[in-house]
Amino acid sequence: MESAPARVRKINLYGKRLLIPMMHPFGAPLLAACFRAFGVDAVVMDTYKGLFLGKEYTSSKECFPCQITLGDVLFFLKHEKQRLGEEFRACDYVYFMPESDGPCRFGMYNKMQRIVLDTIAEFKDINVSYLSTEDSYDCGEILPLRDAGEFKKLAYLASIVGDVLDRIVLRARPYERKKGSTDRLASASLDRIISIIEEEGRNIPLSLLLEEVSRTAREAASLMDTLERRPQIGIVGEIYVRSHPWSNEHLIRKIEAYGGEVTNATVGEWLNFVSFENFRKLKREIEKQVREARWISLFSLWKGWLSHFLERYYQRQKQRQIYEAALAYLDIHPDHPVEELREILEREGLYSFEVGTEACLSIAGAIKYIEEGFDGIINVFPFTCMPSTICSAILRPVLRERRIPYLDSPHDGTIQPGRELALRTFMYQALLRCKSKKGGRG
Repeated sequence: MESAPARVRKINLYGKRLLIPMMHPFGAPLLAACFRAFGVDAVVMDTYKGLFLGKEYTSSKECFPCQITLGDVLFFLKHEKQRLGEEFRACDYVYFMPESDGPCRFGMYNKMQRIVLDTIAEFKDINVSYLSTEDSYDCGEILPLRDAGEFKKLAYLASIVGDVLDRIVLRARPYERKKGSTDRLASASLDRIISIIEEEGRNIPLSLLLEEVSRTAREAASLMDTLERRPQIGIVGEIYVRSHPWSNEHLIRKIEAYGGEVTNATVGEWLNFVSFENFRKLKREIEKQVREARWISLFSLWKGWLSHFLERYYQRQKQRQIYEAALAYLDIHPDHPVEELREILEREGLYSFEVGTEACLSIAGAIKYIEEGFDGIINVFPFTCMPSTICSAILRPVLRERRIPYLDSPHDGTIQPGRELALRTFMYQALLRCKSKKGGRG
């Protein structure tokens, strides 16, 4: 009998129903639309409704997103079984859970969840598939080779569009004249973009996406009052919890209710980081082979290096174009280039890209926010998250020395009585800093 890790594999998705966990409210639906554009029946599962199931089948020592996503898939499958009755067949479904290499527990989610699914008789035949940071999310085994490259490009474009929609909302919503108007605009725009992706598929002209992004930014600007700029709050931290409003207790809306404006770190930042790191790994391997005069393997390494070079060029160009489409009408915050974040870490001597993990992005991203005039930093993460605990240990004393309001916001699904007070205090400090800068004293 195969071990649980061996039963987590890349499989051809055609003919299956692909179950995608909700993470980013814009990014996840757009990713599902990309799969549907290539003929895969993909659906984003309801989220946070099955948290009790996720906790029931775990020990509470697991990373919080692992509990959430396990609960999501169990909740979906239980309701699907009730809906279909005897026609339900677990083997018709594929649970999609990407992974990363390195020390983060995220790399083990799908293995652990595979073990849990194997203990439930009616669900043990469900397929669990993934994409991995180790090969820069290569799609060659889940889709035919003729589709894999085009799908990956489309999925990247969709991720950046999702990031930009999010930043449009975060820029406009605190200043909207009519409450709820920005969210309604974003929802309608998301629906239109999903339709465009599904209809155009692999042949989608970038101009259609740019046109929709421009229209959304232009309309969002028209919804805003010309009010005094609020304190600017930068969010860093673990990608799932900072992107998933339910798990972070709708932190961004609370910050807005207390008078702040938020910029949240993006999904695209992580995708660019993965490409950047794999590019660096190949470069180091080529240098090693040259030093050791091992010429036979150099050709394939050079091919890989060139492929990653072109991928990174594609990412930079498309990301720039999509952001510029919005910036023509609304001054959203641009994304931080990974190369610039690395330079910040090297200059400050606080951490190193050689160590890796999301800590690279969060520490450098927080410093960059401060250089750009932000009034406070919040580090959002699952309770006990290793990279974010490192960030906290580094950022807290550094920002205290620079007199920058800083808040750790760990989450595990429990109610923390002091959280609201800590957030209110943090926002008061950020407001004072914002006022002092405007008065020329900060």
